[in-house]
Amino acid sequence: MNDSLNTDEKQASTADWRLAPGYLHQSYADSESVHILLGRFLADRTSENPLVEKELFSPDGSFKWGHAKPLEKVINSHQDFEFLLKHPNLLRKSITIIEPWQDVGAGIRASKNIAYITQKVADMDSVLLPVWSCGVLDPEIVVPAITSGYAVVVEGGNPSAYDPSTWTSPACSREDMFALVEKLLISRSRASAPVIFICAAHQFAAECHIRLIRKAVKQVLSTTSLERDKDKRALKSLQAVAERIEAMGKTLKVKKHDGRLVASNWNDDQFAVTHNESQEFANRILLPYQSPDGEISGIPWEIIHAHDVTSDTHEGVIDTTIQYEREVSISMFHFDEVNEEAILFANWAYHSIHDAIVPYRHVIAGSPLSWLIQLPDSVEILCSTAEKTGEIVTECAATCINYKDFETKKIRRSFTCQFHPELLDDHGEIGSGEAPSPSYSTLKKSDGVRLLVRLLYAGMQE
Repeated sequence: MNDSLNTDEKQASTADWRLAPGYLHQSYADSESVHILLGRFLADRTSENPLVEKELFSPDGSFKWGHAKPLEKVINSHQDFEFLLKHPNLLRKSITIIEPWQDVGAGIRASKNIAYITQKVADMDSVLLPVWSCGVLDPEIVVPAITSGYAVVVEGGNPSAYDPSTWTSPACSREDMFALVEKLLISRSRASAPVIFICAAHQFAAECHIRLIRKAVKQVLSTTSLERDKDKRALKSLQAVAERIEAMGKTLKVKKHDGRLVASNWNDDQFAVTHNESQEFANRILLPYQSPDGEISGIPWEIIHAHDVTSDTHEGVIDTTIQYEREVSISMFHFDEVNEEAILFANWAYHSIHDAIVPYRHVIAGSPLSWLIQLPDSVEILCSTAEKTGEIVTECAATCINYKDFETKKIRRSFTCQFHPELLDDHGEIGSGEAPSPSYSTLKKSDGVRLLVRLLYAGMQE
């Protein structure tokens, strides 16, 4: 069922929005209480709900965006967003959910699941930004505002990262969406929220990694001088790295297990994302990611080794969950997939740029290349999925995007996942009228929900 842009939503007004945070315990919700409640949820699978048992569905049994509280906060216009800017506490004490499309497939509006789970578990309010209907607005203004909150979740949808013809929404073009994702990727800082990219958004993030790296290489190689760069040491260091990245990008091929050569180099449309060997629409057990054999795959040893180092030195939450908890069963729902080669390449390139900046960061910080400091330090593939036969279907089922602070050396993280942690075992939309509202105990037993909560819990600590 798709309740997007129904009459109730169109009539919703900011006058109906709650100004005090929380719905189950209004005015009590803040970052500390939310974090404590997330931790309590993760402590076990059987403890009682610490929050008041209050129904989140409306009296008529519905759970629709813009229809009633707690789903009243929907950005349908510039005026709605301006209202949020005038009441910044609404964003600071909420999770912002971005919809690239009206549903994630089969009419399932999974953004409602995110809102339901976070409200039920930790009384986190949600704000919806449906860019497919209202447009991206201005990323330079929107991103700093929404990343001031608890977290940002970018949902999935129908459009393909590599096929412009699938972007049929008149309000949000492919380039508009990629501009928003790129801005989100370079906005993780001490004061910003973690971002979780789900399903198609996982693919958009992969495409934008490559776009950002190509942009960095082009700008570095076209720069002739930097102020206060004695003997051009900083620029020469960066340009040497940029030349290696460009050379690797121009020769790195992407091959699939079914024999397809889908990309000859990093300029090909399907270098980052392509059509999967087979559709996945089922519950899958997440498997730890295994590095490819360079001799068999043809992937250069240099970028495989760089990823092995990243995996050994960073903790990506999902990989630890797989290692220490029981089997993690998750909902997969996709036709396209992120290419393993592209993420291995992006990890190597990001780390190379970061290391080149380190000794000269004081020079770079005051130059037109200062935006390079905001790039991730690395991106790690965390897990894969396979058929019952053991054959891998999706090599890159999730990633952890690491940001290493140049001064404190602390790591901040954002995450991407091809799977839908917010979908329960029935793959359904909460509030579609097909099932009662899930209880706290039901949510605690769901592997996907626990993984989503764990990502929020870990990301909010940074």
